[in-house]
Amino acid sequence: MRPPRIVAFSGNTGRPSRTRVLVEAIAAELARQRRIDLKVFDLVDAGPGLGVTSRDALPLPAARLIEAIEGADGLIVGSPVYKGSYSGLFKHVIDFLAPEALAGKPVAIAATGGGARHALMVEHQLRPLFGFFTAHVAPTAVYAGEAEIQDGVVTDPGVAARVVAAATELAHLLDTAEAARRARTQPPTAAAL
Repeated sequence: MRPPRIVAFSGNTGRPSRTRVLVEAIAAELARQRRIDLKVFDLVDAGPGLGVTSRDALPLPAARLIEAIEGADGLIVGSPVYKGSYSGLFKHVIDFLAPEALAGKPVAIAATGGGARHALMVEHQLRPLFGFFTAHVAPTAVYAGEAEIQDGVVTDPGVAARVVAAATELAHLLDTAEAARRARTQPPTAAAL
């Protein structure tokens, strides 16, 4: 059986970024718990020309990013907080996704911001966004302010504990999704007939 394809998407326009550190920390913990096939993208990987209004007009790098997100078995998605929400370009990428491609897809959500007042963005912005798509969002969301990530490492014990919890929940959601997929594709047994 192949390992689940996981896409970690950091909605940041530059590298390095604290948002990428956070999504990579969740991915590393998930990889510690189970074998995965991981691809990590930043918003900057979409390249210039993301401002188009139809999916057919997307430049190739942006189209590949959208296809990777839709084709993943699970997602780890993080965004920096801009004025109390995710960035407009992050949302623009999400707007290109086919709603049915995210239905039932396991997702872990994360965000980074300037301080504690931005922490609820994951609950008030990201969770409803992926709820619209009927994705299965892990119960634990991860938020880190400026002080919780230093030199490319999650240093705050509370944030580190949330990283572990989110990855563990994502692993469980992946297992549940895989079991459901297997049940749909296996022929019925004689007892079921």
